[in-house]
Formats: sequence, structure tokens, C-alpha cells
Amino acid sequence: MKEKTDKELYLQFLNGNNRAFEEIMKRYKDKLINFIIRYVKNFEVAEDLSQDTFVYVLINRKEYDFRYSLKTYLFLIAKCRAINYIKRQNKIVKFDERYIKAQEENVRVEDNLIKEEDKKEVQIAFEKLKPEYQSVLILKDVENFKYKDICKILDKNLSQVKVLIHRARKSLERKLKEGRGC
Repeated sequence: MKEKTDKELYLQFLNGNNRAFEEIMKRYKDKLINFIIRYVKNFEVAEDLSQDTFVYVLINRKEYDFRYSLKTYLFLIAKCRAINYIKRQNKIVKFDERYIKAQEENVRVEDNLIKEEDKKEVQIAFEKLKPEYQSVLILKDVENFKYKDICKILDKNLSQVKVLIHRARKSLERKLKEGRGC
């Protein structure tokens, strides 16, 4: 049986099928938490903001614009929720041990890209990056968003996104060299 597309699920949800919405949540919950945690550095807060994202969609179900992918729409809402949370806190959020645990649980994609012995080194370097760099690398290299979707999520034009990705990768490369003592 063929898996339903996001658009098919969302249309079913609009027609009152709550199971379709549950499937959307199941599909994106962990990815949203992993994305949000890069901003808030706290696993429980990231979980709450992920739920807030879905609540927003549930309440405002007719606002979704089908010209964009559902994934892009969800990540855009999640980013807004995370930024609003940070503004409300009006302070730098302390690093949380659960953040490390969440990172370890969400490195499945990295497993295919990085040798086991380098994984910790890359994670440490990655965590030293600016949140903006972390976010853009997650969107591009982990979630495989297209440039136009990253532009929408980060509210930047194509040139800005390309420069941001380039700088983020260069910064990660520098952090890795520093960590290796090169």
C-alpha cells in the first residue's frame, strides 16, 4: 500500500479525518523537536513548542497555503514559536543535559555520514556554532530542504541563505580543525 503524501493527509484532515492529522504529527514530531532544540537548548521546551506548532495548525487549519510543502509550513511555524519563546525568556538559555540525550537519539542521519569515532567531535563542534548556523545546516544537510523552502523558513532571500550555508559550513570546518589542534 502506497504511503499518502503530506498534501493528501492534510486534505483528509481538512475534511475532518483526525487520523490524518495524527499521521502528520507522527511524521514530523521528532524532526520538529530536533530543529527547535537548536534554538532553545532544552528538550522539554522543544517538545512543548513542537506541540504548540501542531496546536496552531489544528486551530488555524485553513491558513495553510498549498503552494508550499507542509514540511516547510511546519518548520516555519516551529521557528517562530522558538524565537518567540527565546524573546519571552529574555536571557540565554542554559545548556540542558537532556539536549545531549536528544542529540544522541537524533543522530540517525549523521550515522550514515560520519564515522563512529568522528561523531562526537563533529557534535561538539556543531554545538559551538551560532544557532543560526546550526539551523541552516539542519535544514539543508539533515532535513534536505530545498533552497526556496529554507528561504521561506528563515525569512531570507536566496543569496542570504547561500551565504549563510557557506559560512555555517566554513565555521563548522574551523571548529573541527580547532578541536583537532590543527
